[in-house]
Amino acid sequence: MELNIENAVDYHYDKFPPNSLDYGQFLDPLIKATDAVARYDQMLKNMHNSEILLAPLRNQEAVISSRMEGTVSTMDEILKYEADLDAETGNTTKVRSEIIETILYQRALKVTQKAMEDGYPLSQSLIKGIHQRMLSLGRGASKSPGSFKNQQNYLADKLKKEILFIPISPERLQDGLEKLFQYIGQSTHPALVKTGITHIEFEALHPFEDGNGRIGRMLITLMMWSSKTISAPHFYISGYLEENKDLYIDTMRKVSKYGDWEAWCSFFLEAVEQQAIKNLSIAESIRTLYEEMKTVFSDVLSSKWSVNALDFVFTNPVFRNNKFTTRSDIPTASAARFTRALLENNLIQTLEEASGRRPALYSFEPLMKLVRV
Repeated sequence: MELNIENAVDYHYDKFPPNSLDYGQFLDPLIKATDAVARYDQMLKNMHNSEILLAPLRNQEAVISSRMEGTVSTMDEILKYEADLDAETGNTTKVRSEIIETILYQRALKVTQKAMEDGYPLSQSLIKGIHQRMLSLGRGASKSPGSFKNQQNYLADKLKKEILFIPISPERLQDGLEKLFQYIGQSTHPALVKTGITHIEFEALHPFEDGNGRIGRMLITLMMWSSKTISAPHFYISGYLEENKDLYIDTMRKVSKYGDWEAWCSFFLEAVEQQAIKNLSIAESIRTLYEEMKTVFSDVLSSKWSVNALDFVFTNPVFRNNKFTTRSDIPTASAARFTRALLENNLIQTLEEASGRRPALYSFEPLMKLVRV
């Protein structure tokens, strides 16, 4: 396909990091973003089981971030795939490659968070490890997983058949990466400003043949967490960036074309503020549902295992029955009784009836309704 290069913007050679920033141009967005993130983080700190309650947000981010790159999957598909994989039932080789790519994104994020908890800093090798894991299967497997690019790449609008941006050349990539990680380690910019500038510089370098957008957005979460701006690695921004995709791309291009780092900082901080407000709302809805269901499950199940059952369905809102009976730390006989009771009270719904050796597939709809995208 022949692409028009007339309006393409080139990488900003020798202009990173910015010599100075006019904070006056984005002071108000910085204050609002800082305040919104602080409110969101306070809620995280008050959650005694944020890993359980916010697992759906991680799934949601994987779906949306992958969708921005043209990988279309749904939350229901992702969770069904995981239920089948975990339950070790049937054949998962027939699954669409888009679903596998979204699953790999989610797993790469979890593994990277664990690596950073174990003391590994954000580095070139850590980024390559993310890429290796994220592109290990599916369409990305042919795109040099874990290796930096050795050919010039570009960002294009395929509908308009035009190239929008030409990233740094492969010959100068290593120099660019060294400057980026030096900036991450040494810059005294406020944490949110540093996160925003790191994100756009990573996208402008576009160091891999494929997967740059997803890793660049993952970096936002990891940097906010490593700088202690958030106390747990649960901040996902792809929803806002997808809704404002044209403005997102245009504002990034202006940095390379005009050196307008301030406009980018302003846009990014607005994105952080709005996403923090939305994330807080979703997380509070999930927490409220959890507290409501704690009473409901206790009444319906009449068992000391009721919280185990509740934690299981929050962590695995789509599941096959054999996983519930073997992996929820609930005695098998009790788990079987629980399934019947939850079905009778419309707390779970049957997605697939049991068939032969294949156990039934269920959905915890109260939670799914909150997090579907």
